[in-house]
Amino acid sequence: MIEVYVDGASAGNPGPSGAGVFIKADGNVIRASQPLGNLTNHEAEFEALIHALSICIDNEFQSISIRTDSQLVSSSVDNRYVKNRNYQPYLTHALALVDRFELCFIKWIPSSKNKVADELARKAIPLNTA
Repeated sequence: MIEVYVDGASAGNPGPSGAGVFIKADGNVIRASQPLGNLTNHEAEFEALIHALSICIDNEFQSISIRTDSQLVSSSVDNRYVKNRNYQPYLTHALALVDRFELCFIKWIPSSKNKVADELARKAIPLNTA
């Protein structure tokens, strides 16, 4: 099972944002930092998930276990529902990607267990162009 850690970060809410992805795959490691433009923190969290899912699809992974410190993202994917309509497009996109895997689990973890993805997300923030 491929372990996937995701995190989104924003310098302001909304503000310049970044996605961090850390993947442990069969002894290999993938690290990704992606600038996201101006988003809210929750939007950045969803975008980080979408970015991670895309990387996993590109690498033809079939079984993944995702860890996020965003309770909103974790519960939204688990329940396939989000109450706030502003996040519905993000959830719809993420679920379309999730459904392409043979197995895909998502689990909430505390921020203290998601430090690498958090560092990668924060590293992406200054990469946004003005």
